[in-house]
Amino acid sequence: MSLVTNLLLLVAIVFACIFLNNLSSKAGIPYLLAFIALGMVLGSDGLATIHFDDYALAEHACSVALIFIMFYGGFGINWQRAKERSVAAFTLASAGVVITAVATGVFCHVAFGTSWPVGMLMGSVVSSTDAASVFSVLRSRRLNLKHGTAPILEMESGSNDPASLIMTTVFLAVMQGVADVTTIGVSIFLQVSLALVFGFLVAGVAIWVMRRVRFANDGFDIVFVVGIALLAYALPAAFGGNGYLAAYVSGICVGNASVRDVRKLVNFFDGMTAICQMLIFLLLGLLSFPSRLPGVAGMAAGISVFLLLVARPLAVLLVGRPFGMSARQMAVISMAGLRGASSAVFAIMVLTQATLPVDLFHVVFLVVLVSISLQGSLLPYVARRLDMVDASEDVMRTFNDYVEETSVNFIRILVEEGSAWEGRSLNDVTLPPSTLAVMLERGEGRIVPDGTTVLMPGDLLVLVAPSANDGEVIHISRRDVEAGSAFAGRRLSELPRDLGLVVTVQRGADVMIPNGDTMICEGDSLLIHHEEAASPSAW
Repeated sequence: MSLVTNLLLLVAIVFACIFLNNLSSKAGIPYLLAFIALGMVLGSDGLATIHFDDYALAEHACSVALIFIMFYGGFGINWQRAKERSVAAFTLASAGVVITAVATGVFCHVAFGTSWPVGMLMGSVVSSTDAASVFSVLRSRRLNLKHGTAPILEMESGSNDPASLIMTTVFLAVMQGVADVTTIGVSIFLQVSLALVFGFLVAGVAIWVMRRVRFANDGFDIVFVVGIALLAYALPAAFGGNGYLAAYVSGICVGNASVRDVRKLVNFFDGMTAICQMLIFLLLGLLSFPSRLPGVAGMAAGISVFLLLVARPLAVLLVGRPFGMSARQMAVISMAGLRGASSAVFAIMVLTQATLPVDLFHVVFLVVLVSISLQGSLLPYVARRLDMVDASEDVMRTFNDYVEETSVNFIRILVEEGSAWEGRSLNDVTLPPSTLAVMLERGEGRIVPDGTTVLMPGDLLVLVAPSANDGEVIHISRRDVEAGSAFAGRRLSELPRDLGLVVTVQRGADVMIPNGDTMICEGDSLLIHHEEAASPSAW
């Protein structure tokens, strides 16, 4: 195909992903499922018949995407609010993964007659939960769970991929006959220790630079952090360490450090990881051959049911009971064990290094498909049936962009000479409801005011007020008063009310908050608030 054809196909895929994302959100279905379906439609057995079976290329692309997903898994966590549950979460992300892998491996050997190494390898590949799927369900459905359950799920799903990868590489080496107990022990120690050392080291350097260096161009801080995420993975991996664990550790450190523009970085990585998730699940769909799925449906269904009803609950029970988790909390955590991108990436990695007697990719593909569609859709229902949803909780508090999503507005008021506030203390003036005076600018200085602070002419008082409620739509339009306009030379009080409320008047470099006596001049630029159905087109 030509370049233009490829670009048009790419644009069609991007728009289809956006449409499917909105559609799946309205239907209450995890949006990642829609990307898998799109990949299947475009793939070899689909309508577009795009033939793609390059597992090596898919592994490289998905591995890079997984780096950013892992980095953001740590970066987006608000450590101050989540650290109370960190021990339980990280125990579940390590010991829980081992229990799940071993139990599933035994099941594969007994139920399907696989060899012990192959069974354990299959169990290891599907032993971790998927951060993207868990985050998607928790955030899109605003699933405010009791007893700090949401932070546990967020940290566990964001940090258990390294343990799954270690188990996968260990049993892959065992199956290939190139590992003994000593080699395995040394490998695990090196992977974990090098990941921690390099993860903290890279994060420390990044924080030092971000606090002391101002980049010449706006946006280069984003480029710098992208490089940090890649470096956090590559350095330990070059020495035999676990790069994904290092990326996660670095993400936690950088995301929770006192550096500039953290929320801007969070917003960037929101979009970045969304693209990475789209890429991974589209590739899964493209790599799959639906005609081969019936041949592995029985094995995949058996593993899915075992994971849901036995392996995951067993791991949660053995880990959760010592931490005092209730039966209802453990049931919700068990239900939230969604399999996803990492399992598929590890399956692709195995296929590039070994030949197995089972169709591992399509088995894992179906397991992921069932997990996202069944567990992801039922998790909110199960949580409510178990009375594990608390309206006083807010799942968004454990994410670093919480302030961005529950923002406040700052209002600046100039105390003019002769105004009613001149010479009066804050205790004696009436501030607008639900506002608080947080700063006073007087000349070149700044004051943190209190009730006894006396207002002087020229003071600039800064108030904080809550923003509009979630979901409330504010319709603002901009209109320029051109030469010959019928409204030039008239006061705002003389304008028809159906034109809307003029919020600000920009005249040259000055921006004014107008009142009824404000005169409109040619060349003014007005911001107008109006109802949805109204349109101040008469300007």
